[in-house]
Amino acid sequence: MTIREELEKIERKVLSPFASLSSETKGRMKPEDPCPIRPAFQRDRDRIIHSKSFRRLKHKTQVFLSPTGDHYRTRLTHVIEVSQIARTISKALRLNEDLTEAIALGHDLGHTPFGHAGEAALNEIFPGGFKHVIHSLRVVDVLERDGQGLNLTYEVRDGISKHSKGMGPLDNPKYRPETMEGQVVRLSDLVAYANHDVDDAIRAGIITIDDVPKECVKVLGKTNSERINRMVTDIIFETKKLGEKNVVMSKEIEEAIVELRGYLFDTVYMNEKIRRNFLKATKMMKEIYQYFCDNPEEFWRIYGKDSQGSESIERSVCDFIAGMTDSYAISIYERIFLPKRWQGDLSTF
Repeated sequence: MTIREELEKIERKVLSPFASLSSETKGRMKPEDPCPIRPAFQRDRDRIIHSKSFRRLKHKTQVFLSPTGDHYRTRLTHVIEVSQIARTISKALRLNEDLTEAIALGHDLGHTPFGHAGEAALNEIFPGGFKHVIHSLRVVDVLERDGQGLNLTYEVRDGISKHSKGMGPLDNPKYRPETMEGQVVRLSDLVAYANHDVDDAIRAGIITIDDVPKECVKVLGKTNSERINRMVTDIIFETKKLGEKNVVMSKEIEEAIVELRGYLFDTVYMNEKIRRNFLKATKMMKEIYQYFCDNPEEFWRIYGKDSQGSESIERSVCDFIAGMTDSYAISIYERIFLPKRWQGDLSTF
């Protein structure tokens, strides 16, 4: 018996009947031999952590564009916080922590530079639109490993593709992940950003805790740790009480989170100081996109791909821009559109 088989045996013995077992995965897009040491979902987690798109998350905006302060969240710290919250919930419910962690760490791999402003820009200019959820799946299926993809399991891919909640109801059966682990990540994503965006906005002087709706503070708590503890505890006990293959929270907590999310949207995300920077970022992304579409030879030289490939120039440019970090997008824009001091040669790129 291999180490992997021993670990799969432990899973069958200790995990909840509602948990996803590594030995019963629906498989990968391309069949491959199993690892003799790691179960399938652990292997997926490792592939995500070692991917280039995961490393780039450290320089992508969460809310505040390229903050100079050391303690503001980035897209990378966000997915780590989501992972911690999700693992806490999964462990308490005896779900598969490897699957939970893989989905949590991979759910935002398709995010653009400059946060949701970058996503909105690409959605406007790219034919067919752009959604970071769909692009996250494209990253793991197609773009990583020089076009080979990560070849993740069905369950991880399902969780990544259904993690977003938008501004609608928190639990829409149409977009509910098939696994409980995926459902845990979906709610943990909300728990994480609803709390750390409040924390960062207070740090930035955009709001104070006294500005937050009083009912939210009363129900959820005044500090970051109080709010996370209250939400996580509620999800665990409400789900255990339900006793079904569905991760839920109480109506009281859900209503408070919805109110808090609406407050953040109106007061923080749409704040004039923040929006002013994002309008500039949107303009930059649109101009970079148009420039490369109009100058394909220059694009292929920078991107390093064959222009005779199966992808359209628009698709390839969109992939390239979506993968940029904030600082790289700014440097590309400067190299294309801003004049440089004469250095005695005619080189541009």
